[in-house]
Amino acid sequence: MDTIESILSSIVDFGNTIFWDYILVYLLIGAGIYFTFRSRFVQFRLFKNMFGVLGEEAVEQSGKKGINAFQAFSISIASRVGTGNLAGVALAVAIGGPGAVFWMWVVALIGMATAFIESTLAQVYKVPDKEGFHGGPAYYIERALGQKWMAVLFSILITITFGLIFNAVQANTISMAVEQAFNIDRTWTGIILVILAGLIIFGGLKRIAIVSGTIVPIMAIIYIAVSIIVVFMNLSEIPRIFAMIFQHAFGIEQVFGGGMGVALMQGIKRGLFSNEAGMGSAPNAAATAGVSHPAKQGLVQSLAVFFDTIVICSFTAFIIMLYEDFASVTEDGIQLTQVAFSAQIGNWATIFIALTIFLFAFSSVIGNYYYGETNIDFMKNGGPFRNIYRIAVLAMVFLGSKASIDIVWNMADLFMAMMAVVNLIAIILLGKIAFAVLKDYIKQKKAGKDPQFHMSNIPGLKNVAWWGAQDQENKNS
Repeated sequence: MDTIESILSSIVDFGNTIFWDYILVYLLIGAGIYFTFRSRFVQFRLFKNMFGVLGEEAVEQSGKKGINAFQAFSISIASRVGTGNLAGVALAVAIGGPGAVFWMWVVALIGMATAFIESTLAQVYKVPDKEGFHGGPAYYIERALGQKWMAVLFSILITITFGLIFNAVQANTISMAVEQAFNIDRTWTGIILVILAGLIIFGGLKRIAIVSGTIVPIMAIIYIAVSIIVVFMNLSEIPRIFAMIFQHAFGIEQVFGGGMGVALMQGIKRGLFSNEAGMGSAPNAAATAGVSHPAKQGLVQSLAVFFDTIVICSFTAFIIMLYEDFASVTEDGIQLTQVAFSAQIGNWATIFIALTIFLFAFSSVIGNYYYGETNIDFMKNGGPFRNIYRIAVLAMVFLGSKASIDIVWNMADLFMAMMAVVNLIAIILLGKIAFAVLKDYIKQKKAGKDPQFHMSNIPGLKNVAWWGAQDQENKNS
């Protein structure tokens, strides 16, 4: 067993070196900068507007309604807000130093533009189904690029990455947090997770949306409230923490693991894992919303990136850096976060973080599952394959609860990188469509209208399954 794990670890490490050191870093940042400039800084220009569209109800058209903007936001946040925000930030700071936080911010701010592009495209090319709508990168890759093989490749990668590997990561973090707080064997935690996840994922999209829309807001508010209290208790330390972040971000202080290079790499890795901008996951949730204009869901998912990283990850990072010995602790991931909180508000913090990560990460499990299900449907049109996939997801949740933390996170990095590369190439090639949709949205807003979209708004738009495509079908019939 040790030999197999050693061989697997070597393969995974080699793959991570190729993708992260030579491909993804440049592609991710380059795409984010490109989308930011071409959209004329959409993430900053329309930031206020994001909150307005978040509260809109689902629009019913031709008997199809889908879920509302907030529910789609919650599903994507359910996947985004989890181990990356608590355990991932701790790993980034412990390995890459305080400077990693700065690069997480950079990835998030330019990633907001990337999130807008990919989620807008997902809305444009969404497909109606019996529950409402579904879609995502596989759909816009096939319909807009005309590359079926590339769409299938993405579907396979996201199904493995989110449904299996990322869910193993979530379960791993939950079991470690529960063990630290309650001294409960990780096997029992795995069994409980399997039962709870099974009850929800066999209930379909509506149940996933309801659970995500309930758990995520409540736990986010509680976690942010406690974090704000801790920060205000140490308000005089905040300038020092900001100084530490900026000094280490540019290698001015070479105290931690190699300076700027390690800080940058950890910040980008953990930032991407946390906010998922450009990875191609959130568009699967964005496509389910029943909105009147595709750009509205693009704005909602852009806000989700901001909320995930700039808000929640920052609070976690600040509290970890308030812990004097954070650079030399032996704890891994979530346990470092628990220790840092305990140093500020007492031993009960260990239990608080365990419960928080349980709910955050559990919501990620069901959100991750849905991304895989959407792509299973794309490849095989559901049927028995969906139930086989559900069983595989539950198996990985159980195995992840007992696995070694290093191999789990390293595999997550590798598959995340491969899937992000496929999606980033696609949205760079298709960006002009999203820019045109954005231009149409802004034009209608300036005219004082509530933007409404029809495929004829964008000349030459083809292979669209909604947005007026049904009108064309009626004419032809």
